[in-house]
Order: sequence, then structure tokens, then C-alpha cells
Amino acid sequence: MSKKIVFIGGGPAGYEGAIRASQLGADVTIIEKEHIGGVCMNKGCIPTKAMYKNAEVITHGREGETYGLEIDSFKVNFKKIMERKDSVVAQLREGTEKLMKDYNIEVIKGVATFKDEKTLEVKKNDGETIEVTGDSIIIATGSKPFMPNVEGIDHEKVIDSDQLLELEEMPKRLVIAGGGVIGLEFAYIFNAFGSEVSIISNNLVKRMDSKISKRIKPVVKKLGINFVSKSHLKMVEEKDGELIVHTEGKRGDKELRGDMLLVAIGRVPLIDGLNLDKVGIEHDKNGIKVDERFETNLKDVYAVGDVIGGKMLAHLSSHQAIETVEIILGERDKKTDKPVPDCVFMNPQLASAGKTEEQLKEEGADYITGEFNFMANGKAVAMNEGDGFVKILADRETHKVLGVHIVGPHASDIIHEGVLAITEGMEVEKLGEMIHAHPTLAEAVLEASLDTLNRAIHLSPK
Repeated sequence: MSKKIVFIGGGPAGYEGAIRASQLGADVTIIEKEHIGGVCMNKGCIPTKAMYKNAEVITHGREGETYGLEIDSFKVNFKKIMERKDSVVAQLREGTEKLMKDYNIEVIKGVATFKDEKTLEVKKNDGETIEVTGDSIIIATGSKPFMPNVEGIDHEKVIDSDQLLELEEMPKRLVIAGGGVIGLEFAYIFNAFGSEVSIISNNLVKRMDSKISKRIKPVVKKLGINFVSKSHLKMVEEKDGELIVHTEGKRGDKELRGDMLLVAIGRVPLIDGLNLDKVGIEHDKNGIKVDERFETNLKDVYAVGDVIGGKMLAHLSSHQAIETVEIILGERDKKTDKPVPDCVFMNPQLASAGKTEEQLKEEGADYITGEFNFMANGKAVAMNEGDGFVKILADRETHKVLGVHIVGPHASDIIHEGVLAITEGMEVEKLGEMIHAHPTLAEAVLEASLDTLNRAIHLSPK
């Protein structure tokens, strides 16, 4: 008799874990209150990447003369941009819903709450209330935008990333609180669309290697984005129909004026309404607590993805869900510790995997560094996108790759060569001796690898 696995949440963790469970012969149910695909497909990764492509095309359009194009003028049609975004989401959602049917996965549209340790009470979207049980329950409810407790935060012109994706009119002046992935991506997108953009943050992409943060600051300035550094949100108010955003920080108090404030300073686990305390599932402000098997303190109840805290990334959530299913069904004993790529989609793109130099210094590690600028890469120069670098960190004794950090064109794709190297414990020699096609952007990885050993071909001797 097959095991019954119930997922609470149909985001990347829920639906990808469900597919893997079905592949392994389990009887699978997903309880999802909205659309399959969760925030990522419907309100996050996918719609923002559709808008990013629009922004990229607009950026290249403004650089037309560089490519021999004489463009007198062009107009940004925000309505059509949003329609294209919705079309992309609908296409992928339709494909995912078909997968649910093809894998015989039951999808119940509704909200689940724990009735007891083995039973979920589900209030369906059609008003009916049912009970659902399973041999194993996996909580994959994701996260929600964090809103700080500051005066004026509840103003109608203060929005989160979910709401920004539903705008019907483009704000002429957009203030963004937060310089992380979400804040930077929307800053680039709306700046390209023609909005006047300001970012309030202590730093930019602080969880990435400091060289990335340092390199991206002049890029942001060159784009015309106002970066109010070493500051945070203090208060929001409206005067004469204008939004006034007050900041405070090491460089004193400031006032920014805009039409809208986007709060993008992080996300928090979404556990509201699950009734965790009633059944005794341990959790805190950082999320649900799990062990090395992703199991909670309650037997046969698991949690994965954003709801357990840590890095809140769709691809990590999916990976955790698949491993959890394989643990439940006897395919593996416990979770693995693998490098997780982190990407920011702007121009140039940012990507990072493995250890940062700051982490290695803190650990007292003995390491070597290699770097190569895209300005010396033939493909990047031909693309007129030579801004950026590849940085590789490796163990001094073993030469094993410890971290890879990239600023440059298609960084989000190139990073996976580094992810593979870290995952497989490869030495920099293996990366450097692998034949790379020419001319390609990936040759920058080859050169950075060789530079750790002072063997880079297209760099002058040190």
C-alpha cells in the first residue's frame, strides 16, 4: 500500500516535492489556497523576470546608437508590460497545473489548519470544510513580506512586492526601503521604465561577497538611482498629496519625496492560522524548527522552504522538499549540505555561491583568490557588457573551490559552473584545464580559476 503524503502549500516546495513523491509511488495531496506555483510563479520570481526582460530591452533600446540603430524615440507602455507579465505567469501556471493532473496529484483549493497531530481541517474556497489525513504531512507554506513597525507604514501608498506587481499605473517617483535582492531588482526595473528611483538601505546585497557590493554601488549611481546608504526607514507621512519618507542613519536624517514607497526589507515565515501551538509544533520568529531530516518535533510532520527560515529562495525550497520526500520514502537518510546559488537580475547581473571572502577570514581559513574582469573577455566586449568580474576563492593547500562570485552579463547562468565545482569538491586546476568554447562568457571562469595559481592567460604577470 502506498504512503499518503500531504503538502500544505503548493509553491515550488509543495508542487515539486509532490511530483517527486508521485514518481516514487506515493499518494499525494496538495492543499493550496490560491494558485499552484506559490509566490515564486505568481508574485515573485517569474513575473519579476518577465518585467526584467522588458527593462533589459528598454535599456538596450536607449543604447541603440552603440549598435548602429538610429532610434528617434520610443515610449514605454506600462499597461502592455504588465499584460505580458500576466501572460507569462498564466502560461507557466497552466503547464504546472497539467503536471499535477499527469502525476495524479490531488489539489485541494483551500486553507489548512491542524485539528490534531494527524488531521488537517481544510476550509475549501467553495465554503465546504473537510478533514484530510496522511502518513506524512509536509508544511510548505512559504513566507510573506515583512513590514516594519514604523509610523505611517499602513499608508495606502506604502506597498509590498506582491502589491507592486499588481500596479495599473507606473509611479513617477518610487522610493524603495531595502537594498537586497528584491529591492535592487525592482530599482533596476522601474528605473529602466522611467521612474525616478531611490533606495534606502545600510548596504547593498550584504549577504554576498563584499566585492560585489562595492562594485555595484557605482553601477547603481551610473543608472541614476539615488542610493541613501547607511540609513533605514524612520517614518512615512503625506503632505499635500505627496508621500514624504523620513530616514535616519549614520549620515543624519533625510527626507525623500515620492509617489509610492516599496518596502522590501525581507520576508518572514508564513505560519498564520496553521494552529501549530495547539499540536505542539515548535517554532519561533525565524520559523518552524526541524532536524537533519526536515522533521519537526512532531513525528511524521515535516517543514521545508521559507517556513523554516534561512535563505528564502525558491530553488532551495524545491531542493529541500525533494530531499524530504526521498527521506520519507527511504531513498536517503538525511538532508545534504550543498552550495546554494544566489542571483540578482539587473544590469549587470549578480551571482554568488559558496563561501564569501568575509566568511573565510572569519573562519581563519587559508585561501587563495583569483579574479578576471569581463572587460578582458571577448564575448562580453562584443556584447558591450564588459562591466563586471568573476572572483574565485579556493583552499590554499588543496586548491578546492570554496566560493565563486560574479558581477556581469548572464551571471545567473554562469554561476552554475562554480556551483558544480564546489559541490563536487573540484580543484581550480580542473576548472582551468577544462576546454571552454571561444568566445564565451564562461571563459572568464576559466581565467579566474587559473588566476588563483597565477596562470591566467589574458592577464599581465603579477
